[in-house]
Amino acid sequence: MPLTTNRPRLLVLVGPTAVGKTKLSLEIAKTFDCEIISGDSMQVYRMMDIGTAKIPEREREGIAHHMIDIHDPDDAFSVAEFQARCGALIEEIGARGKLPFIVGGTGLYVESVCYGFEFTEGGSDEAFRQRQADYAARFGADALHAKLRETDPASAQRLHPNDQRRIIRALEVYHLTGRTLSEQLAAQSKQSPYDLCIIGLTMDRQMLYKRIEQRVDEMMEQGLVEEVRRLLARGYGSDLVSMQGLGYKEIVLYLQGKAELAEAVELLKRNTRRFAKRQLSWFRHMNDIHWVDMTQVENFSAPLSTIRDIIAGKFQLNLEYTSEQPN
Repeated sequence: MPLTTNRPRLLVLVGPTAVGKTKLSLEIAKTFDCEIISGDSMQVYRMMDIGTAKIPEREREGIAHHMIDIHDPDDAFSVAEFQARCGALIEEIGARGKLPFIVGGTGLYVESVCYGFEFTEGGSDEAFRQRQADYAARFGADALHAKLRETDPASAQRLHPNDQRRIIRALEVYHLTGRTLSEQLAAQSKQSPYDLCIIGLTMDRQMLYKRIEQRVDEMMEQGLVEEVRRLLARGYGSDLVSMQGLGYKEIVLYLQGKAELAEAVELLKRNTRRFAKRQLSWFRHMNDIHWVDMTQVENFSAPLSTIRDIIAGKFQLNLEYTSEQPN
């Protein structure tokens, strides 16, 4: 496949949860001979399959998937590690003559790779972190989130009140540098080190919410409660960052007797809808995205054909020579 520049090619597919990224990604990967890199910050964790909507091995159709099942749930994982690993993978995949293809919905993680963000966060202050954790333990997650909202409203809008680790880090960045995390992100270069093609999927909001609710119901049928129960039994506590992820913190409440099952499920649906809204807001502020509407989901071939044309045009490819022809 010819290069349009001397920079490595990188294909990216983003969009909110439940919009249809997984199914499309497989078809795109077959057409353009891709290897897929998960752009989801939760799919890195082993044993967390149902709640993260991880694609099973048997459904990957022989396409290589990376950045899945690389950490135990109690391991630390950061955007800086994600960026570094993806950089190495992109180089390795390109050297094999394949097209690197990031698929996912964690906005900061994906954008950090696309534009080579520099993470100079000013070190750390363990005593400050502990004071904030103690404050949250005494006054609650919402009170800690309110502190961030006063200091850095943009980061507070992006972070869920239960995401204590990232809230504390955002407060720590301001404490150490005098500049908010959102200011530092806004100052990052938007020049990509890659020959970049980003596809964004969108959908009618009410239809997306309906699909989210259906996905949650499917997760429950697949055994989400048992998955969370097994994790707790293995000693992975509810205070871990991984266990604060969508689908896990809500079911933990049920298993700890703090909510009825129906309440936990409704809370999960509500939180997922809010998460999808934040995802769309993040992606709307990214540059260079070719948006494709997935509202007519029953007519799958139409958006797929549009996406194939966008990719072929961007990378100057002739679909006659790709591994699969459009329908």
